[in-house]
Amino acid sequence: MVDFTRTWDVAVLGGGSAALCAAISAAEAGCSVIILEHGPRHMRGGNTRHTRNLRAMHRAPTDVLTDAYAEEEFWEDLRRVTAGETDENLARITIRGSEAALPWMVLHGARFQPALTGTLSLSRTNAFFLGGGKSLLNAYFITAERLGVDVLYDTEVQQVRLDGGAVRDIVVNSNGFEQIVRARSVVAGCGGFQGNIAWMKEYWGEAAENFLIRGTPYNRGRVLKNLLDQGVSPVGDPTQCHAVAIDARGPKFDGGIVTRLDSVPFSIMLNTKGERFYDEGEDFWPKRYAIWGRLIAQQPGQIAYSIFDSKCLPLFMPSVFPAYKADSIGELAAKLNLPVAQAEASVAAYNAAVVSGTFNGQVLDDCRTEGLTPPKTHWAQRVDKPPYYAYPLRPGITFTYLGVRVNERAQVMMDDGKPVSNLWATGEIMAGNILGRGYLAGFGMTIGTVFGRIAGEEAARHARN
Repeated sequence: MVDFTRTWDVAVLGGGSAALCAAISAAEAGCSVIILEHGPRHMRGGNTRHTRNLRAMHRAPTDVLTDAYAEEEFWEDLRRVTAGETDENLARITIRGSEAALPWMVLHGARFQPALTGTLSLSRTNAFFLGGGKSLLNAYFITAERLGVDVLYDTEVQQVRLDGGAVRDIVVNSNGFEQIVRARSVVAGCGGFQGNIAWMKEYWGEAAENFLIRGTPYNRGRVLKNLLDQGVSPVGDPTQCHAVAIDARGPKFDGGIVTRLDSVPFSIMLNTKGERFYDEGEDFWPKRYAIWGRLIAQQPGQIAYSIFDSKCLPLFMPSVFPAYKADSIGELAAKLNLPVAQAEASVAAYNAAVVSGTFNGQVLDDCRTEGLTPPKTHWAQRVDKPPYYAYPLRPGITFTYLGVRVNERAQVMMDDGKPVSNLWATGEIMAGNILGRGYLAGFGMTIGTVFGRIAGEEAARHARN
C-alpha cells in the first residue's frame, strides 16, 4: 500500500522504456522513486510493448550488430529524414549516448538477438530485443522493483502543478481516487497525445477519425497539455507524427507492430482514384517507412492500396490479414472498389515506364522508371505476373511530435527561456526536439533510452542536493 503522505525523491510519470530508464538511473543514484503508470499492469509500458529494436552508433562489429555505424553517418541519416528539422546538439547527444546504451541495457536485464538479415536491412544499424518490447519492459520492471522503486498502476496524472518555476505536487487519479503525489524531482516520460482523437482532429480535421493508433490507448496527452497551459515551452509541429502505413483492417488502438506492412517498396501504391501519388522506391524502407502514414493521411478517405504481383510475395513479411487476390488488375480493382479503368491505366503506364535492371531488394538497385510522374527510383518491376494482390493501408500513428522543449540536461523549459527547476522529460513527450519530421527505425527507443538516463541522473542529483 502506497503512503501518499510521504515525499519521494523522484516521481516518474509514465511506465515505458524512457520512464523506466529514468527511474532505474535515479534509484541507482540512491533515490526513492515512484512510477505513475496510467495503464493497468497487463498493459503497462506504453508504446514500448510494441517495439522491437534500438538504433545505435558503434565503431566496430558487436555480437548483435554488424560492421560499424559512425556518428557522422548516423547524423546524416537523421538530418536527411528530418530535412534538417532537428536540434543538432540534442541529436548528437542522443547519437553519442547510443553507443553506451546497449551495454547499459544488458546490465539492467535486456537481451538482444544476433544480428538479423532480411528485407529491412537493419543488421548494421539496429539491435533487436530478444522477445521484443514486452520482454525488455519485464526486465526493466524487475530491475526497478529490485532497486526499491514503487510502481502505481491504473494511475492517471491529472495535473503537474507548477509554482514559482518548480513542480509543487502532482494530482493523480489512482484506481478511481484522487490523490496528491509529492516529490523533490519529477521526470515526465508519459508520451504524446495520439490516443486523444479529439485533440488530433484539432490539427487534422475529420481525417483523424480514419487514423489507426498503433500503440497504447493511454497516451492521451493530459500531462503535455497541462504543462503547455502553464507556460512550458512547446516544441514540434502538432501535425507531425511518427505515422506508418498499416493494414487498414487493423484495430483502432493497440494493433502494434504486426499490423505494419513492408510491401510498399516492392509494389505500386494507388489511392481511391486509382492513381499513384509518390515514389515507392525512393530509399531503403527503414529510412522511408515513417513518411507513408502521412502520405496516406493526405489521400482521399485516408486510405491507399499496395498493388503487386506474384513475383513480390517472397520479398516482405505478410500481413496478419490475407491479401486481396485476383487474376487480373481489373478484377482486383473491382474488389477494392477502385475505378477499374483508371487503375488499369495506372498499372499500364507504370509497366510501360519500367527500365529493366538487376533487381536486388537489399541494395539501391538500378530497377527504375523513366518518363513517369511520380517516378519509382528503385526496385521497379512490371506488375505483370498473375495472380495479383493488394493490401489496403491506412495511417498508423505511433506517436506525435508536439512536445515540451528541453535542454541538454533534459530539463523542461518555460516560455521565458528558464528551466523548471525540478522537472525533466524523456521519450515521446520531448522527442519533437530531435524529430521535427520523419523518422529513423528504432530511433524513438534511442531517444528515450539516452535521455531517460540523463533525466534520471539529473533528477537524482537535484533531489540529493
